Amino acid sequence: MQRLTTADALAAWRDDAGGRIGLVPTMGNLHAGHMALVAAARARCDRVVTSIFVNPLQFGPGEDLDSYPRTLAADLAALEAAGVDVVFTPSVETMYPDGGRSATRVQVAGVTDILCGARRPGHFDGVATVVAKLFNLVRPDTAFFGEKDYQQLAVIRQMVADLCMNIDIAGVPIEREADGLALSSRNGYLSAAERRRAPALAAALRECVDRLAAGERDFAALERQGTARLAEAGFDPDYFEIRSAALTPPDPGTRVFRVLAAGHLGRARLIDNMGVSAPPR
Repeated sequence: MQRLTTADALAAWRDDAGGRIGLVPTMGNLHAGHMALVAAARARCDRVVTSIFVNPLQFGPGEDLDSYPRTLAADLAALEAAGVDVVFTPSVETMYPDGGRSATRVQVAGVTDILCGARRPGHFDGVATVVAKLFNLVRPDTAFFGEKDYQQLAVIRQMVADLCMNIDIAGVPIEREADGLALSSRNGYLSAAERRRAPALAAALRECVDRLAAGERDFAALERQGTARLAEAGFDPDYFEIRSAALTPPDPGTRVFRVLAAGHLGRARLIDNMGVSAPPR
């Protein structure tokens, strides 16, 4: 496994690399969810590049940029054991030579104005910008993203379609703990007591998708009930919303739903989602 830190070194490797190239972008502090992305990339591609970069552009004022967990040595060991070919670990200066103040930002309108985008202004601009830069540097055939960040996945797919990027975007299902909690680097912020309450997020989603599957269609009532369940478990809810698979508001003819929720539990802001297919009423 090679570790590359500069754009020039990555470009030189890419020019010589043959076969299908898979990219797994990460911010490090890797867990089993990240490794599932790597495994998917290994299964579909000849060579796998994983990036580790804590992207300052996607953190807002007062968010956890400085305290975001950084575990580079352990991450490198895990990626080498998983058979990754290249790990790209650029500095902030490499990715943003002007400190991120350049005139060019990538903004994906519409899908970024709802859910997490409405609560974290500018977050998805930072995500789209750094992913576009990584796509230009790595020139992957396929890039792999986890479905836990379902809105992020939708943003990247929209960007690729709108900018005519010839890249396949592969979504990989959520990895969960035995009690249902979606794996996340921010789970490490949870105290022992908060960790015991955290599975309520997945449980509230599961109850909602089960009721949708059973034919319930009072979306507003289901959203209120889900929000109440989170609050009862000790969350400060950000949102609990029912959407179509394309993240548009559902209507009576919607057949495929995605239920998404986010909330604060202590220091941790947790997000999760579940999908369900159900016949229209």
